[in-house]
Amino acid sequence: MAEQNNYTEDNIKTLDWREHIRMRPGMYIGKLGDGSSQDDGIYILLKEILDNSIDEFVMGSGRTIEVSVKESEVTVRDYGRGIPLGKMIDAVSKMNTGGKYDSRAFKKSVGLNGVGTKAVNALSSYFKVQSVRDGKTKEAEFSKGELTADHDEKETTIRKGTKITFVPDDTIFPNYKFRTEYIGKMLKNYVYLNPGLRILFNGEEFYSENGLKDLLQDTIEEEITYPIIHLKENDIEIAITHSARAYSEIYYSFVNGQNTTQGGTHLSAYKEAIVKTVREFYGKNYDPSDVRKSIVTAIAIKVMEPVFESQTKTKLGSTEMGGDLPTVRTFINDFVKRNLDNYLHKNPETAELLQKKINQSERERKDMAGIRKLARDRAKKVSLHNKKLRDCKQHYNNPKHPRNLETTIFITEGDSASGSITTSRDVATQAVFSLRGKPLNSYGLTKKIVYENEEFNLLQAALNIEDSLEDLRYNNVVIATDADVDGMHIRLLIITFFLQFFPELIREGHLYILQTPLFRVRNKKETRYCYSDEERKKAIRELGKNAEITRFKGLGEISPDEFKNFIGKDVRLEPVMIGKDATIEEILEFYMGRNTPDRQDFIIENLVVESDEGLEVVD
Repeated sequence: MAEQNNYTEDNIKTLDWREHIRMRPGMYIGKLGDGSSQDDGIYILLKEILDNSIDEFVMGSGRTIEVSVKESEVTVRDYGRGIPLGKMIDAVSKMNTGGKYDSRAFKKSVGLNGVGTKAVNALSSYFKVQSVRDGKTKEAEFSKGELTADHDEKETTIRKGTKITFVPDDTIFPNYKFRTEYIGKMLKNYVYLNPGLRILFNGEEFYSENGLKDLLQDTIEEEITYPIIHLKENDIEIAITHSARAYSEIYYSFVNGQNTTQGGTHLSAYKEAIVKTVREFYGKNYDPSDVRKSIVTAIAIKVMEPVFESQTKTKLGSTEMGGDLPTVRTFINDFVKRNLDNYLHKNPETAELLQKKINQSERERKDMAGIRKLARDRAKKVSLHNKKLRDCKQHYNNPKHPRNLETTIFITEGDSASGSITTSRDVATQAVFSLRGKPLNSYGLTKKIVYENEEFNLLQAALNIEDSLEDLRYNNVVIATDADVDGMHIRLLIITFFLQFFPELIREGHLYILQTPLFRVRNKKETRYCYSDEERKKAIRELGKNAEITRFKGLGEISPDEFKNFIGKDVRLEPVMIGKDATIEEILEFYMGRNTPDRQDFIIENLVVESDEGLEVVD
């Protein structure tokens, strides 16, 4: 006991900035991940560098940014003012050092106030910065935040600006891979929020002239009820329309150029302002859900020194706009009331179409009221905390608990598979939802089926997405099925359900497929898990022909002790993405419509491979 209480000066440790960032990276960049999720750390690293270049554009310097990603190496080159050469090294390696502390230079910055670039530096195995200004250039190189090369200043004729190259440290981000789809989405948002900015990414150009109006035009696939309403003033911009057929509410929100995917005070105020303005314009006390059903809208505001609820800035916590401006709520409400009301008065055709849409939503809601009540009652009776949903402690006994970036729900089928995952999971952040057999093919069905079908109703309730994706309880929704034909079919049926009724779950990057090993190859000294036939053959070559080979034909065949390896820190998740070359309707028709030769060819090419034992089905 005396030894345990021996608390002296030797117990007090001081970490330098590099050690602190590397020991607690989540404090600076959120979750780590391997690049399969759009909010994984490697994309936050890129974003922190880009934010500085965007700030240069906002301040009127540099209209082009060049971004290159080649395997693990990222390069960002802007043509802004360039970092002052004498302070360049300090700016990327000395905490609490940066131009954004001087409000004269950066009034409404999106960066991390002297932290972001340092975090990138500390978490990169290689980091190089070059600044050009006043006809001179200087370069410096780092490894894990340590200065490895300090090059002298020299004369140059190249254009002014800043160029940063970094390689994320694979000891911090194991097995990471940059996905161009996620980077492209990030860059599109940057140009929508900064009309006139041109970003070049691996040869592809991103540019927008009409801001948030372009965002909606580029992302809405289905027919819209009325032309997009686009309104803007200093420090605020909105674009709004209603989908003709979609069920969900779709919101894109931004603060100082940051995509606030979890909303915040500004989005709450915006939703309130839309309902209030519509009610007053038509002189009717419409239900808020009728006004907002099928809405597709975006809002961007600029706030002085915003306060976010996390280091990665996905949710705004500020209630004040800053300076002489009113509160966020008052500012947004006044803008929407004044401008949307004026627009509807000046555009009676649009006003009439909007009212028809609201009236239609009201009729549908009343028609569905009885069914929805029965569905809710059934969900309450069955209870979310029964054998169907084994919740995580993050949410247990609190179905409305807000999600965090680490929460995951596995959707699986069958008692053996769900049992293995349930036994192996991290009960703090991982939940399991167990299906009973194959779900219904929902292609072409109406939302009514979600409430009438017990499986769909309980799944919707477990995810808490009936009214809005903003209420989603888990950041990662993972489909975990067997690697056989039945498993692939179940997977397609679940994806169809989300595409048909909750496409934003996929668009916003929340849906994944769990990758589990197909084979285990081991000898007396080593065990390897193989996720493809190629990996199996390689393991046999390296471990010897006498190695024991096990084929996992179902999730239930993998013991809980082994399963921990596949849903822990080394989990392999394949994101489900909607490609830019096909609409949701086209995707659903291909996979779930009438049987076609094209789909048969796809299944054969993707499910059947040749192995030493002959032809077998694998994923």
